[in-house]
Amino acid sequence: MATAASPLGTVPPVLPATDVVIQTVDLWKIYQMGTEQVAALRGVSIEIKRNEYVAIMGPSGSGKSTLMNLIGCLDSPTKGQYWLNHQQVSELDDDALAHIRNHEIGFVFQTFNLLARATALHNVELPLIYAGVESAQRSARALEALKKVDLVDRKDHRPNELSGGQRQRVAIARALINNPSILLADEPTGNLDSTTSNEIMGLMDRLWSQGNTVVLVTHEPDIAEYAHRVIFIRDGQVARDEPTARGRKARV
Repeated sequence: MATAASPLGTVPPVLPATDVVIQTVDLWKIYQMGTEQVAALRGVSIEIKRNEYVAIMGPSGSGKSTLMNLIGCLDSPTKGQYWLNHQQVSELDDDALAHIRNHEIGFVFQTFNLLARATALHNVELPLIYAGVESAQRSARALEALKKVDLVDRKDHRPNELSGGQRQRVAIARALINNPSILLADEPTGNLDSTTSNEIMGLMDRLWSQGNTVVLVTHEPDIAEYAHRVIFIRDGQVARDEPTARGRKARV
C-alpha cells in the first residue's frame, strides 16, 4: 500500500501490529545534488509481516535500492518512520544502526563478499568474531548454519575451491548466523547461471518455510515469482503491491 505525502509536516508515531516485522510510514529520502534536491523515495509506506516472503522490484533509478538500504539500516531516511521488529530505527545514530544490522538483519549480496583466504567455516563465523563470541561457540553455531544450507562437507574449503552456488550458500549461512529478524537478499542470483539460480532460490524457499522472513530485491520477474508478494517501486513511490501467482495459490 502506498501513501503519498508532503515532505512538510510530521507524522505521529504509528506502532506496528504484533505480527509486523517491517513497517515504513511516509518514508522519504532526499539527496542534495549540487544546488538541487532529488527525492529518491517519496512517502513510501509498506508493511511486511513475520514469515512473509516479499520481493521488491523496480526499474533502474526507481528507488528500490534506496529502499533496500533503508530497510537494511545502511542509511537513514530524510523523513518518516521505519520500524524493525517493533523498534523505531529511523532516528538511531550510526552505532545503534550498526548494532541493528549485526543482530536483526541477515544480508545476502550478489557478489558474495567472502574473504578469499578464509575457509567456509571461518567466513560464516565472521559476524560472531565481531560480536566477541568465544571460539568454541562460534564454531558450533557456524557449523549449524552450514547444515541449514547443506554445506558442512565443504566447511574447510576456501572460496576459490567452491562453485558459485556453493559460495552463495556460504554467504547465506553467514547471514543466518545471528538468527536475524529478516533475511535481506539483494540480487542473490545475479552472478549465477540459471540452474544454480534455481537451486539458490529453492534454498531461500526452504528457509522461508522454516520460519524466516525473506525480503528479496531483484529486477528479474522470474526470480520475483519465488516470493509470495511483490512490491513494485517506481519514481520513489509504491506503484503496486500485489501477490504473485504463488502467493495467490497459497491463499486458496
